[in-house]
Amino acid sequence: MELQILVPLFALVALVYSSVGFGGGSTYLALLVLAGCSHTSTPKIALVCNLLVVAGGLVHHIHATNFRLRRALPFVFLSVPMAYLGGRIPIGRTTFLVLLGVALAAAGLRLLFIDPHRFGSKSRVRLSTPLSLGIGAALGLLSGLVGIGGGIFLAPILYLSNRYPPKEITGLCSFFILVNSASGLAGQITKDAAGWDVQWILPLAIAVVCGGQVGSRLSTVTMSPRSLQRVTAVLILLVSARIGFLV
Repeated sequence: MELQILVPLFALVALVYSSVGFGGGSTYLALLVLAGCSHTSTPKIALVCNLLVVAGGLVHHIHATNFRLRRALPFVFLSVPMAYLGGRIPIGRTTFLVLLGVALAAAGLRLLFIDPHRFGSKSRVRLSTPLSLGIGAALGLLSGLVGIGGGIFLAPILYLSNRYPPKEITGLCSFFILVNSASGLAGQITKDAAGWDVQWILPLAIAVVCGGQVGSRLSTVTMSPRSLQRVTAVLILLVSARIGFLV
């Protein structure tokens, strides 16, 4: 896959994912693998793109009052050091892709069939501080291992808990992805500081910044809560299917 094809694809991925509070790291990874990017560069480039997309998106969510730091802290307190640790650990490619694909498929299917009128009802799941810390630690480790931000796993958990409005979930996931991507990138660089395909970074970075800005504005202005939830579920299922083709 040529770089001139990859650039518009990255812009489109950033637009769609940022509209639901994600950075797009899982799909960047898939596209980079298909494009023949080196194994050592792939997670680093994906994490850099993640950072650029969610940083811009988080600004929009803060401005639209869709983000509350107090709610995010229990999830990120342990996820940040665990993402750094995960970034330093080598892992078998095939085994992890299988586990990742199955987990994403299960999360996406469950999210797709959540009752759209359930939010605001009495059927809520309490996410205690110890549970939130444990979720954050597990997702942080997973994020660092493969070069994603982890928001694609956190979002279904938050939706299923039924404790937060959908637009607040997009803001919280943006922050979660931001800090984990930064920490995971630090771990990846520590593990292999020389493994960069420099010629890929600048054009792809420009593409995701442009696409991410458009998508973030869509999420804070035009998209309904149910639309956000449906798009999130479909994206998770598409990523699961794409990962299956990479195994």
